[in-house]
Amino acid sequence: MTLEEVAKYLRLKPQTIYAWAQKKKIPAAKLGKEWRFRKSLIDEWFVQHIDRKFGDVIKAWREKNA
Repeated sequence: MTLEEVAKYLRLKPQTIYAWAQKKKIPAAKLGKEWRFRKSLIDEWFVQHIDRKFGDVIKAWREKNA
């Protein structure tokens, strides 16, 4: 995926994705002057990011619905 495609997919500004890629906050590879992203890695990164950020909420929801 291109930087613009990832930004659209995650509903973020391209500048945000660019900054995250430069800081290695999102899985990306720079090929020449262009950033490229693998959708499967973006999906996994998103799940891990959400789980870290909202782990307590997810755990409580799972316990309540078990």
